[in-house]
Amino acid sequence: LHGQVVFVDLRDRYGKTQIVFNSEDYPGDFDAVKKLSMEDVLSVTGTVQNRGEGAVNPDLSTGEIEVMISKMEMLNEAAPLPFIISDRNSAEEDLRLKYRYIELRTDELQNNLKIRHKTYQAVRSYLSGQDFMEVETPVLMKSTPEGARDYLVPSRIHHGRFYALPQSPQIYKQILMISGYDRYFQIVKCFRDEDLRADRQPEFTQIDIEMSFVDEEMIFAQMEGLTCNVFKEVIGVDLPKSFPRLTWDDAMDTFGSDKPDTRFDLFLQDVKPFTDQSDFNAFKSAE
Repeated sequence: LHGQVVFVDLRDRYGKTQIVFNSEDYPGDFDAVKKLSMEDVLSVTGTVQNRGEGAVNPDLSTGEIEVMISKMEMLNEAAPLPFIISDRNSAEEDLRLKYRYIELRTDELQNNLKIRHKTYQAVRSYLSGQDFMEVETPVLMKSTPEGARDYLVPSRIHHGRFYALPQSPQIYKQILMISGYDRYFQIVKCFRDEDLRADRQPEFTQIDIEMSFVDEEMIFAQMEGLTCNVFKEVIGVDLPKSFPRLTWDDAMDTFGSDKPDTRFDLFLQDVKPFTDQSDFNAFKSAE
């Protein structure tokens, strides 16, 4: 609020635009304008005009213009916010999750969902171009032994009988292979009744792929091509066409892990010469 002029940032998922209410030109209730609060939902009508020479905001894609408002309708008046959206990290995680619909309005999470959407589009476009067929497989299935416990869904009609949620579409995609569909993919939900860990979720989404009559080099080529295409289409990054490869033995001998983080030079070190010179028996007997 500057005197008899009110500036408001109007935001939707496409960005922000500055709108202006001038008491001299606005025919509506200017007192209602002065009472606007954060996250009120508005419908406005006005005239787009260029900002003044020194009023351009380079941080906004619409920073060179503003909208002089001639009509406003309050669609929904927001209650006091549980936390400031522009500073989500100042709130505890439990509070942010309770009001997840508010947290999802932040630029960071909106951008995450946009990237996820673009990734799905890039995956489907690339694999379809490689003659893969996207096939949806059933979500309610028979319980089959796999690496984790199944989530069970009781049947209302057949008392005492249960469906299982799939840990993966493994059975169904193998049926597709022997049915003559040699290239299949699906962006699919999987469910595993496991203890929660950093790399274990009860529900997760995976890009599921199956191919017939191929060798490992063909699989490597497809996965490298898919990954390169996703990075190029989604974030504009060019990856090398061929990825470095490590055998399992090399990974274990060099890093001590079959899934090493090669961004860091955390190599295993041979300390046998040091332990041989130690007077500590546990060290001296080490091999």
